[in-house]
Amino acid sequence: MYPNRFMVATIIVSCINLVPNNERMKLRALIVDDEEFARKNLAMLLAENCPEIELIGEASRKEQAKTIIESSNPDVVFLDIRMPSGAEGFELLEEIDNKNFLVVFVTAFKDYAIRAFNASAVYYILKPIDIDELRTAVERLLEAKSIFNQNPGNYKIYFDSLKELSSNLLRQKPSSRIAVSHTKGLKIIEDDTIARLEASGNCTMLYFTDKTRYLDTRTLKVYENLLDPRKFSRIHKSHIINLELLSEYINDDGHFAVLKDGTRVPIARNRVSEFVKSLKET
Repeated sequence: MYPNRFMVATIIVSCINLVPNNERMKLRALIVDDEEFARKNLAMLLAENCPEIELIGEASRKEQAKTIIESSNPDVVFLDIRMPSGAEGFELLEEIDNKNFLVVFVTAFKDYAIRAFNASAVYYILKPIDIDELRTAVERLLEAKSIFNQNPGNYKIYFDSLKELSSNLLRQKPSSRIAVSHTKGLKIIEDDTIARLEASGNCTMLYFTDKTRYLDTRTLKVYENLLDPRKFSRIHKSHIINLELLSEYINDDGHFAVLKDGTRVPIARNRVSEFVKSLKET
């Protein structure tokens, strides 16, 4: 599924950090939020902590935002989204013809919404805004913009992912598709093609049913939260398996989950009881 050259796909943020701020890419940004205080607060935080961001405007309504986007062509839109009234934000994205910008969702909603955001590999910031999270989002934007500048065609994949995100959020429907970043944009995968996942430092190695693998910069905890718990189980601090590919459980000189391809994955001792109980209930 993924060629080996993508193995180091998204691990380039550290290289960006080596470039002096005055030589780094500038991103022209628009803030869209119907609350004036929220707009001014985000603008202040960006000005004080993110010199790479050049604010070109603010908008309180969908129509106003659309006009600014079409006339000023921003690199990034910080878009407030509230559910269920957040439909307007997604309608804005649908109505823009020239989709060549990135989106950062600013939201006070957690739980299901965050799972949906992670599955779409989009950028989001939780309210109240944490400065470290804001800086992380900006670093990811710089990385993505550099990649998309080289491969503009990936904006279509990106906005297709946002379209599915809007559908899932507004319908509260879990998605079986996950977007994963790579050096040329985004790759959309079906979760049933994932055989297992393994922690690799602060990253995650995804192993697929076709024997390929891919290193993502998101942590195993992120995947634990976004994958369907009915299909995937975290059996160890470093391992998540696809239960539909489970062949057997063995406790010979340790505890192991054996997948259909013969792979033996260790089960943490403190997770064995819950794991075995869940198997008996299926």
